[in-house]
Amino acid sequence: MGTLRGKTVLITSGGTLEKWDRVRGHTNLSKGTMGCYLAEAALAAGAHVLYMHGYFAQLPVNHSKMQTIKFEGIEDLGEKLRHTVQEQQVDIVIMAAAGSDWVIDKVYDQSGNLMEEAGKMPSDEPPIIHFKKAPKLLGQIKGWQPNVTLVGFKLEATDDEAFLLARARLRMETAQAQFMVANSSQSLYGGDEPHWIVPAEGQPIKVMGKEQTAQALITCLQQGTV
Repeated sequence: MGTLRGKTVLITSGGTLEKWDRVRGHTNLSKGTMGCYLAEAALAAGAHVLYMHGYFAQLPVNHSKMQTIKFEGIEDLGEKLRHTVQEQQVDIVIMAAAGSDWVIDKVYDQSGNLMEEAGKMPSDEPPIIHFKKAPKLLGQIKGWQPNVTLVGFKLEATDDEAFLLARARLRMETAQAQFMVANSSQSLYGGDEPHWIVPAEGQPIKVMGKEQTAQALITCLQQGTV
């Protein structure tokens, strides 16, 4: 019997899809692999799992035993996340989804005319797209539900371990998270790259590979943090 029995764990997974029109958009390389491993580990530990997944994300093998919620863009994810943590008894939120940094602001044609929303942009010439910064959801979660145990992820394009850990700690402090999982962007291209589980108190734990990291994180959560 897992020590997360009776707890509800919400896991966000995969990338966000920011639509340009009804048939085009931009996303990222996240496939939801880490989210799947986390969901399976939490389920095995006895938790009720809410698996909130991106448009193209993988589903866990045992997704039929979980509550699944699909999202599209970062704003859609934020709204569904806020509603869920406020309306349901959620004990742990693990933000493994790779959220967009930029969303569409305005779209113009080559003559500088604003293109209003349409079913499909004309393909005769490329549009001019203006972006705006996407909302940072991790820092909003404690405002929506102060009592959740919060786990964030920090990805950096660096091989400098000290820099990576410093960035993870800074993000953890500003979001009031209990844990951060830090990793290099190289982890996007394989399953055996190093990850660091950074607790609010204590020393980081280095773990090799996504599946092992997911298991280690769930073990940390089982050891009296919730």
